[in-house]
Amino acid sequence: MARGRELLNLKHLRVFLEVVKGRGVSVAAGVVNLSQPAITQAIAKLEAIFQQRLFDRRSKGMFATEAGELLRARGHRALELIGEGCALAFKKQARSGGPGSGNFDQLITSTQLRALLAVEHSGNFSLAARHIGISQPSLHRVARDLEVVTGLDLFVASRQGIDLTDAAKVLAQYSKLAYAELKHAFEEIDATRGVESTRIIVGSLPLARSRLLPQAINALTAAHPSVQISVVDGPYEDLLHGLRHGEIDLMIGALRFPRPIEDVEQKVLFSDRLGIFARAGHPLAGRRSTEIDDLASFPWVVPRNGTPTRRQFEKLFREAGKEPVEQLVDTGSLILMRGVLRGSDRLALISVHQMRDDVDSGHVIRIPYNLPDIERPIGITTRTGWRPTPMHSRFAEYLREAAGVLT
Repeated sequence: MARGRELLNLKHLRVFLEVVKGRGVSVAAGVVNLSQPAITQAIAKLEAIFQQRLFDRRSKGMFATEAGELLRARGHRALELIGEGCALAFKKQARSGGPGSGNFDQLITSTQLRALLAVEHSGNFSLAARHIGISQPSLHRVARDLEVVTGLDLFVASRQGIDLTDAAKVLAQYSKLAYAELKHAFEEIDATRGVESTRIIVGSLPLARSRLLPQAINALTAAHPSVQISVVDGPYEDLLHGLRHGEIDLMIGALRFPRPIEDVEQKVLFSDRLGIFARAGHPLAGRRSTEIDDLASFPWVVPRNGTPTRRQFEKLFREAGKEPVEQLVDTGSLILMRGVLRGSDRLALISVHQMRDDVDSGHVIRIPYNLPDIERPIGITTRTGWRPTPMHSRFAEYLREAAGVLT
C-alpha cells in the first residue's frame, strides 16, 4: 500500500464524514471545531490520496460521489470499530481496577494506532520504530501519548521486551479491523476508476489446498489478472486469530460446530466424506472387507490433536471398544502425510477429496471398511458483520462453483 494510504488521517476521515452528513463545509465546521479553509484542505488531501473526487459541488451543497459513498460506508464502519475497541479496552482495564475514561475514541490519531500496532508486532520499541520508519524516541513518545489520551495502561515491560496489556490487545484488535475496512475502501474506490488493486488474503486449512482453492484461484485470476491473492497456511487456531484481527479476509476449510466464537460466521460449501487409505500393495490391499482388528494391527499417520479428523479417528476405535492405536505419526501437513503413507504400511483416515488424485494415479488405495456415516462440512468462515468487496464476492462465487464440481 502506498505511503499516503498507509497514513490515512483519522481526523480527516472524521471531517469527511461530517461534510457528507451536513452536505457542506460550513455545517461541518461547527461540529468538528475547525475553520472552513482547514476542512477544505482536509478534503483536498483525501481526494489526492484516493485520486478521485469525493464530492460533487453544487449550488445546494456538497454531495458524495460514487467514490465518496464508498468511503462514507467504509469510513463510518472503521470509526465505529475504533469506538467499540476503545469502549471494550476501557471495560477491560476497569475490571482490573485501573483508571481511565471510555470517551477517547475521537482523540486517538492514526500515528498513535500505528505505534500501538508496531509494538504489538515487534514486541520492542526499537524494532517497532524501525518497522514504521521513525526514530525510537519518537515512537516511544507517541506510544506514551496514547496512554495519556486513553487513560489506559497499554505497555508493560517483559523479559522479551514490551508486551501489550489486555486493554491494549483489545484496542489493537479493533484497530486492525478498522484498517481492514479502510483497505477495502481503497480497493473499491480504485475500481471506480478502472484500477484493480484488490488483495484477497485467504486462510487455508488442509482440505482446501488440494482442489477447492486452486480451482477458485485459477478461475478468479483468469477473469481478473490484476487481483492479488495471498494464501496463509496454518493451524485452525492461528488462522482464526488472524481472521478475527483483520489480518485474513476469509478462511476456507473444515467448519467447526458449534462455532468456536460468536464473532465469526460459517457458510457450508459442501460435505466431505472420510476414507481409510494405504499405499498400493499394502498387506490389506485386495480384501473385500476389513475388520477393526485389522486396522488396529497397523501403525497410522494422523492429523494433529484437536482437529475434527483426529477426533473421528479416535472415535472410530473407541466406539468399537478398542484403544486407539499408539504407533502414530501426527502432522498438519498433507504433503508429509502422503509421503509417509506411500513409503510405509501405515494407514490414514483422510478426506476422500484430498486423496482422489493419489488414488487415480495408482499410488494409494482405499481400504474397504464400513465406516459410520462420517461427513464433515467444508466451507467459508468470515467475521460477523464483515462486508466483502465485489471482488471478494466474486471469489466466493468461484469457491461455490469449485465446490459444486467436487460434490
